Amino acid sequence: MSSRRKFIQQSSVSLAGTLLASSLPYASFASFLKKVAPSDQLNVGVIGVNGMGWTDTNAILQQQGINLAAICDIDENVIARRLKELSDKKFNTSKIKIYSDYRQLLANHDIDIVIIGTPDHWHALQMIDACSAGKHVYVEKPCGNSIGECNAMIAAQEKYQSIVQVGQWQRSQQHFKNAINFLDTGELGNIRTVKVWCYQGWMKPKPIVPDSPVPKGVDYEKWLGPAPMRNFNSSRFHFDFRWFWDYAGGLMTDWGVHLLDYALLGMKANYPTTIAALGGKFAYPNLAEETPDTLTALYEFDHFNLMWDHAMGIDNGFYGRDHGIAFIGNNATLILNRAGWEVIEEKQSIQKVAKPLEKVMDDGVYMHMKNFVDVIRSNKKDKLHCSIKDASLVATVAQMGNISYRSSQRISWDKAINEFTDTTINQQYFTKKYYNGYQLPKF
Repeated sequence: MSSRRKFIQQSSVSLAGTLLASSLPYASFASFLKKVAPSDQLNVGVIGVNGMGWTDTNAILQQQGINLAAICDIDENVIARRLKELSDKKFNTSKIKIYSDYRQLLANHDIDIVIIGTPDHWHALQMIDACSAGKHVYVEKPCGNSIGECNAMIAAQEKYQSIVQVGQWQRSQQHFKNAINFLDTGELGNIRTVKVWCYQGWMKPKPIVPDSPVPKGVDYEKWLGPAPMRNFNSSRFHFDFRWFWDYAGGLMTDWGVHLLDYALLGMKANYPTTIAALGGKFAYPNLAEETPDTLTALYEFDHFNLMWDHAMGIDNGFYGRDHGIAFIGNNATLILNRAGWEVIEEKQSIQKVAKPLEKVMDDGVYMHMKNFVDVIRSNKKDKLHCSIKDASLVATVAQMGNISYRSSQRISWDKAINEFTDTTINQQYFTKKYYNGYQLPKF
């Protein structure tokens, strides 16, 4: 085994030096690379750089000993824009390999880490292929676009033993951890209800427009991949893929996996027993969307109820916040979101448990990526903040809400076999059908 491979797999010694702040120019990255022997560098390839994939790239470039070796995207325009951004910040782009087919990137034996920032319908295949190619993987949330995909991703990680982190970066933020630690004290009293909500005033689907020619520089067939073949439509492309069932699950899986995650963590819960959801296209009935812009889902657990509520186009959510998780106890309510957490005491509570607002204190994406890189270097997989198994649980719970809505049924989950009790629901919604010659691997 080369000294470089030994370092990647076995080293538990952190690199010395001060961590870079996110505001530093890319030129600073080069100075850190010089301090690390080339044999000890980790080479990164990024698949999908239009959205969060690029945010993740910036976060990993702030870690020591990282070399951006390759970029892959089906849109030449996006690649050109990203290379210009790097060049403008004095980053040497001459050695970055460019790909339009992710499989060619995975075939590059020099790449150690793969970041997957593609639309949701690509996450499972690309993560599984990356693991089978011997790469460590940082995959954006939601990890899978169906329950069956989530299960296959867990099986792939277990088979190939890659280190896989899912981009639920709130798991790496200190104030979220502090809130859960306080919850564990029991001072809230018995928690009977957990409310989770996401009101996003800025989110708005595109207008309904006719199909149009594929833009120059876009490999649209590669973008579709395992999704059904359709004519190109600008209102379904790039950011707006998330409002169509072919590619994603709407706001429920977009923000839901972040927020439902902490609801489950706080309650030490896994799967619910029953799920019932109602909603529709109430905010934007005349715009291009299939997923509901308004949705309420009720999850029944053994000792508490969980309510999910989302609304696009408005910001006035519960407790004056546009998103959050509220743990409602007999003595007080703990309210948690990306801005911080606080405890509001019940007026008639005998115990004094009120806590003032503790504000956010760190950069979650940066800290999450640091955790990922640290685990790769130490090979201590139990230190990973969001494993594929962790992420699959919450992605499955989010899918349950969507499935109840789409089927117009109150549905039940059999925890003994991890399937719905209704075989028709399993057949129709458990695993997405793949098209265009693609297949989800079976394990």
